[in-house]
Amino acid sequence: MSKDALIASLRGQCGGPRDGALLRYALGNALLEAGDATAAIEELQHALRFDARYSAAWKLLGKARLASTDRDGAAAAWRQGIAVAQERGDKQAEKEMAVFLRRVERDIGD
Repeated sequence: MSKDALIASLRGQCGGPRDGALLRYALGNALLEAGDATAAIEELQHALRFDARYSAAWKLLGKARLASTDRDGAAAAWRQGIAVAQERGDKQAEKEMAVFLRRVERDIGD
């Protein structure tokens, strides 16, 4: 399945009975991979409205914001994601976002 077909299929499910955090995360991921960071950000924010404790969505939101050159937004997403991951005991996501956060904070400071 092409990226465009995947995105169209996922968008077709939005608003239906399968709509939720996982669907919006998958759509955001597909959009980011297709190079549309702005649309990815919108879908990931939608995923987080469904489930604000979805640490993978926070991690990907940070990546999408960084891809759209919003370093401060990326840092904010990862800080929130780290807090969520700590609360949930999701050590791997916490470690990954901490690394991303350190890198972007270093870049912001330069």
